[in-house]
Amino acid sequence: MPSLTRVEATARGALITVESYQVDLDLTGGGERFRSTVTIRFRATPGAATFAEVRPATLTGVRLNDRDLDPGTLTDNRLPLAGLEAQNTLTVTAEMAYSNTGEGIHRFVDPADGETYLYAMSFLDEVQRIFAAFDQPDLKAPITLAVSAPAEWTVAANGRLLAQPRPGRWEFAPTEPLPPYLFSLIAGPWHVRRAEHDGIPLGIWCRRSLAPHLDADADEIFTVTRQCFDRFHQLFAERYPFGKYDQAFVPEFNAGAMENPGLVTFRDDYVFRSAVTDSQRELRATTIAHEMAHMWFGDLVTMRWWDDLWLNESFAEHLGTRVTAEATRFRSAWTTFALRRKAWGYAVDQRPSTHPVAPEEVADTAEALLNFDGISYAKGAAVLRQLVAWLGDDAFLAGLNAHFAKHRFGNASLADLLDSLSAAGGRDLSAWAERWLRRSQVNTLRMETAVDADGRWTDVAVVQTAPEAYPVLRPHRIGIGRYAPDGTTSRFEVDLDPDADQGRTTLTELVGLPATGLLLPNDGDLTYAKIRLDPASADAVPMVLPTLADPLARALLWGEALDAATDGERPVTSLVSLIAAALPAETEVIIAEDVLTLSRNLIDRYLDPLTRDAALLRVAGACTALLAGAPAGGSLQLAAARELIGATTDTALLAGWLAGDGVPEGLAVDADLRWALLLRLVVLGAAGEAEIAAEAAADRSATGAERAAACRAALPDAAAKATAWEIITSSTESSNRLVEATAEGFWQPEQAELTAPYVARYFADMPAAARLRTAWVADRVAGLAFPRYAVAQPTRELAAALLARDDLTPGLRRRVVDLDDDLRRALVARTAVAAAGA
Repeated sequence: MPSLTRVEATARGALITVESYQVDLDLTGGGERFRSTVTIRFRATPGAATFAEVRPATLTGVRLNDRDLDPGTLTDNRLPLAGLEAQNTLTVTAEMAYSNTGEGIHRFVDPADGETYLYAMSFLDEVQRIFAAFDQPDLKAPITLAVSAPAEWTVAANGRLLAQPRPGRWEFAPTEPLPPYLFSLIAGPWHVRRAEHDGIPLGIWCRRSLAPHLDADADEIFTVTRQCFDRFHQLFAERYPFGKYDQAFVPEFNAGAMENPGLVTFRDDYVFRSAVTDSQRELRATTIAHEMAHMWFGDLVTMRWWDDLWLNESFAEHLGTRVTAEATRFRSAWTTFALRRKAWGYAVDQRPSTHPVAPEEVADTAEALLNFDGISYAKGAAVLRQLVAWLGDDAFLAGLNAHFAKHRFGNASLADLLDSLSAAGGRDLSAWAERWLRRSQVNTLRMETAVDADGRWTDVAVVQTAPEAYPVLRPHRIGIGRYAPDGTTSRFEVDLDPDADQGRTTLTELVGLPATGLLLPNDGDLTYAKIRLDPASADAVPMVLPTLADPLARALLWGEALDAATDGERPVTSLVSLIAAALPAETEVIIAEDVLTLSRNLIDRYLDPLTRDAALLRVAGACTALLAGAPAGGSLQLAAARELIGATTDTALLAGWLAGDGVPEGLAVDADLRWALLLRLVVLGAAGEAEIAAEAAADRSATGAERAAACRAALPDAAAKATAWEIITSSTESSNRLVEATAEGFWQPEQAELTAPYVARYFADMPAAARLRTAWVADRVAGLAFPRYAVAQPTRELAAALLARDDLTPGLRRRVVDLDDDLRRALVARTAVAAAGA
């Protein structure tokens, strides 16, 4: 199917204005298809020609004004429309196919009870799998929906329910003007809880088999929703404009959530069926806040084209984190952002596929999909936080409110937003935007110090550098923290102006003071930049880190250590030593979880097998110590237990916990923890198909099926690997989530010899496999199935040969380019370790 180009969208947008969609869906037939009828009313330049998009199983009828058009003129997904009049009515009827890929209308049969559930996912250009449309973001129009479905089902959509004229028929009120990608519905025997807040009807939905778990958390979900609404209404002059606010937790969802106004959809992993840490609850809260921020950024005011994606995602990421930290009990949301989200942004921004936060041009929708990444989300949000620090919060909010008032229910661009912010702040932001939004890559802020014979600083400076290929230095407003050995702290802010100091900013405030303690650049995490400590501060980290009271400062120091190891500036073994020394004293669950997760990736890929085994032994020891000191039944205990399971090779301990023996007091070995234990036992060869089948029989949920798929792919058995590879590369019967689980379980560092033949097979098989599935699923599977532990030059040579082909999908090409660059880094690190050892 051809991707819509920006040139085509601009031309069509100049020709037509869409006035309304009248959509009628018949979901009563069962089987693999549903019937779709849409009537589109639109204005056009008389005599002009254009096209609508539709992806039917069978196109059954097309009528334009008073003319029946030949359905056979449909080419791929393009339906040509010629001889347009000033006022036009287009009616398209079709049979549409349900999907198992999380796009269009996804059909799911719950293995727990056999019930069928449907939900719509229209993003990014998938509404055309549901009904014919002019599928671009700047052609907004009200959508009026009617649905026929089994009478025992329930149906919800963007608009409020107007009537049920007969059993099995639902008719909904017209929406406010929406871009087609925000169309949403759910249909099936859904469980719902309802509430109300500040005049807004609230609903939360899930499938029936998850009802007890949703009910257990309903108060928390509603509380977070109310708190976020209150804070957004304090920040924004425009109230939530879309009437009701339903939140549906849907199965086999590709994204974390989707901001459909009136009916936000979330992956139903957020309905917790087992014990979870507070960081997981915080993630659910920030996701709720993120999607609510979209009601203004993306829904009320929509980008004109996908090159301004940051107007949606960067703002939702920034404001979702801010509102969570300010309005809910999860006050450490910025700590999570500093360690987890920004690590994602830094990683993506340094890969070959890096792109600006706001690119000058996104050529088509295929390229747009690839830009939903750590740059558009985390980097963009961090840049906005820097803008707030530089411009001032009052001016920032005044500019946003002016932007909403000017473009209400319309479309806007980067230039439109900058005009509003510049007017509110009283300064021209064009130069700032050029450096921060139009240029790629990340700066590094490095502390440099000099000390005299009396132990006092004679020179302290922040030196800003940029990669050679991206030589832009940026203005930064940052905090400088001084953490003394006696526990006292001090902090001041400084502006880095590379136009004035060429990237070296002297901190005169510190000259002459005793050179003691640790200096932390970007204290408070106001800017987007990698940081490096001066040598004396780096040496002090193992002693200072366990004593720091501020979790954000600890997160920044851990992030610096992780990033230095990732860049090969310090060996991973030094990071492991820091974990052994400081992690057992950590009290913030998100820090413990992320340090262990991020470091595990480096240990598995940057170290040779013998060094890796020794490092994992030390990490397991740190986890054991953390577990011993954690409060029973708390988040930290659960996080420590999970990470210990992943690091240990003590199969007797793992099998004992699985059987209920030797379990630490307060630790619940529930369904999710049981699967984690079983997966590790399978990887280590201490459990097999019989144990997987028994666990799957005891857990007949969708999550259980996914966990079983990962375990089967992880079996250290040639036949099991062959079966898993067939699912990864050839199966279209398995749903998106089952294929992803299989790909995730396939590669294991302990199984390098067994999986060696599949390294070459990845590069041979993946081009065809990538064309079997929709882009979203294909791209994710291509990333998960990449031979990430085959850290060797021949792997890179295979990657180079693949990239020399001209028949790769855009998503596969980008995944291989970036993951090959990760291999390059790992090889450099291994070579450095080997040279040091020699």
